[in-house]
Amino acid sequence: MAIAREEVMSRFHHVRATLKQDGSLVTEADNAMQQAVEGFLGEHWPQYAFLGEESPQQTQDAALLQSSGCWILDPLDGTTNYSHGFEMFSVSLALLVAGEVVLGIVLDPLREELFAARRGMGAELGDQPLRIRTVPESLDCCLALVDFKRLPPTLASSLATNPPFASQRNLGTVALDWCWLAAGRADLYLHGGQKLWDYAAGHLIFREAGGAACTLKKDPIPVLSTMPRSAVAAGNDRLLQIWLDSFANSL
Repeated sequence: MAIAREEVMSRFHHVRATLKQDGSLVTEADNAMQQAVEGFLGEHWPQYAFLGEESPQQTQDAALLQSSGCWILDPLDGTTNYSHGFEMFSVSLALLVAGEVVLGIVLDPLREELFAARRGMGAELGDQPLRIRTVPESLDCCLALVDFKRLPPTLASSLATNPPFASQRNLGTVALDWCWLAAGRADLYLHGGQKLWDYAAGHLIFREAGGAACTLKKDPIPVLSTMPRSAVAAGNDRLLQIWLDSFANSL
């Protein structure tokens, strides 16, 4: 939290952003946070490789192949929000060992909320256990987190014109999407393409809180690749299947 306070929050109202080759934004905070966290992790856990969003593709691919495991960092998830002064962004860190995400940490530095999970040991928000306890019976009672931008056009159009849910939001930070689902602040999730560093920690937290998720093709979410993956999620398997069925004809 101290590193995020120094590298991210100190720059929040004085943002300098540039465009990367893929057209996405990168700020001084992205680079400074990644450099600081990589240095800290390398000093304390040198046995693990490091994969950061701002690392070169070759470095990312090599890190995933390390037999000892690797850290996966998104130094600033929600860079567009951050650069516009929109108060919704996070820092996401996961540890991958033997092909499994075993540790996930997501920090919301503005609200000073720290979400965490260890594989098979549950999730936490601060020092309190995090568990999805109330799941709606039907879609028309649900608040959905939907990122329309990356969805197939027919699906996006269908959901926009004939939504099966009660209401919809888009946080603009994938890591917090997963954590807010885990905290019961939303009931459904749909995203057309998120990267490994976006979802590695958040998905583990959500899963350890009792949630159910898959891709639009109904594949499991975790995959050892930096290629984008879609995500569909709900508070339990029953609601997830209802959610999937509701837009099956639009895919």
